[in-house]
Amino acid sequence: MADLKYRRALVKLSGESLAGDRGFGIDPPVIEELTREIEAVYDSGVSLGLVVGGGNIMRGTVASERGMDRVTADYMGMLATVINALALQDMLEKLGVHTRVMTAIRMEELAEPYIRRRAIRHLEKGRVVIFAGGTGNPYFSTDTAAGLRAIEIEADVILKATKVDGVYTSDPAVDPAAAFIEEIGYLEVMTRELDVMDAAAISLCKDNELPVVVLNIKRPGAILSALQGERIGTLIG
Repeated sequence: MADLKYRRALVKLSGESLAGDRGFGIDPPVIEELTREIEAVYDSGVSLGLVVGGGNIMRGTVASERGMDRVTADYMGMLATVINALALQDMLEKLGVHTRVMTAIRMEELAEPYIRRRAIRHLEKGRVVIFAGGTGNPYFSTDTAAGLRAIEIEADVILKATKVDGVYTSDPAVDPAAAFIEEIGYLEVMTRELDVMDAAAISLCKDNELPVVVLNIKRPGAILSALQGERIGTLIG
């Protein structure tokens, strides 16, 4: 572990990253590719937590905009994150990665309830912990859950896995003039309203001086390289 810059990390995966080009649901080959990246991190000795979104199945904000009660929609989104977490756990354990799923909503038949001390103990025993169910409260995104869990487990960094190489001045898929940003401060992310993480998540990281690295999950070895201190993606801090 001597070559690691960050020894405990939390990786935030979007639900969409599990769907691949299908855009909806779970694509097993895509999950296998993701879990092999996580396996490499696990083998390096990093203490690792994961937070996964549920947008490939249900996105609460979108459903509420279409007429569904916001609280109901958000809880449905939380359940979607549990489905994704179980899929990740299944694939990781097939690779021999010891894993625990912990949920903010109690469902003992499927996963452990989230208890901070127990989560830290799992990490100390070398298990990857997947945090599902968001924060357990409506109106809070899984980005905010990632910030909260990272702080609670005393992570050294959050790695925000995206489909692009980092933070840009605007959406590079829409604006060909979008410029890549190598490093940026928390306040600037909020004042410029860059679409990276929501304001609550960025504020949590700022208040606790927790760095965030935004990187491209499709780049092989990107997660491990970032944890080793290579300048991968965008550093927010």
